[in-house]
Amino acid sequence: MLVTGGAGYIGSHVVRLLRERGDDVVVVDDLVTGDRNRIADVLLVEMDLAQSNAPSMLQTVMHEHNVDRVIHFAGRKQVGESVARPAWYFQQNVGSLANLLLAMEQVRVTQIVFSSSAAVYGTSEGAALREDTPRHPLNAYGETKLIGEWLLSDSVGAFDLRACSLRYFNVAGAGWAELGDTAALNLVPMVFERLDQGLAPLIFGDDYDTVDGTCVRDYIHVADLAEAHLAALDGLAGGSARHDVYNVGTGLGSSVREMVDEILRVSGLSILPEIRERRPGDPAIVVADPAAIFASIGWTARRGLVDIVQSAWDSHLLLQRS
Repeated sequence: MLVTGGAGYIGSHVVRLLRERGDDVVVVDDLVTGDRNRIADVLLVEMDLAQSNAPSMLQTVMHEHNVDRVIHFAGRKQVGESVARPAWYFQQNVGSLANLLLAMEQVRVTQIVFSSSAAVYGTSEGAALREDTPRHPLNAYGETKLIGEWLLSDSVGAFDLRACSLRYFNVAGAGWAELGDTAALNLVPMVFERLDQGLAPLIFGDDYDTVDGTCVRDYIHVADLAEAHLAALDGLAGGSARHDVYNVGTGLGSSVREMVDEILRVSGLSILPEIRERRPGDPAIVVADPAAIFASIGWTARRGLVDIVQSAWDSHLLLQRS
């Protein structure tokens, strides 16, 4: 089993679940955002998948370690950075997937689970986004994920590929305290960062057409997401060449204010959030319809908002002490 980007936040959760069930795992990661300590004694090959010699290097890794399946996390995921450096984002995200598929084709590895994103929906919004909802990404990051899905679909007929793309919604929490999210790129760690500085959490816009006026999002526990990867991987074990695409969310929306209030409750801090102007392009409601993944492979989220926030806070405290 090969896991690219396996030393990252989500990838390390999947690697641990794979190891717990007895799978042999090799991780490929450039460690730009990944952390070697997240994967303990798992074999790590340090590599930039976007470099020109990556296909041959990957072929060697797959041959030497009898790789028969791949989970692909490796890539860049900062929206603002993708807007500032679009060509580089395409090189990194699309180029790395292309190199990986070139290697897989040569060594006849025909199963892959791909880390996609709800960012492919772009301007689409609603309380039950389906996989066939129009895809109009708003930035280069979302475009690279959508093109990645297209590339997988095109590869199905090229070498009998069995692929599954998982469109994540808003990932948070920690399955193990030491594997928590340390990058302040998503709402929960961003609020933690503000609290650590003695500052009020920020809420961008409280005049949306929602119950409390703040944006509503589908927050999924990283442990549920990790389990979805194993279910998707196992679902590829049989059948014909194909490309499955699934939303991975809870199907339940929580507002930004609800999330911030829960963080403040768990942290025991008494501080009023600071309301700022809306951010351009933020839709009011973005919630998954996860019916397809349940119907096809039996996966469903098992953890809720309280579990997400408590696990994230416990992780935050542990990592602060270390």
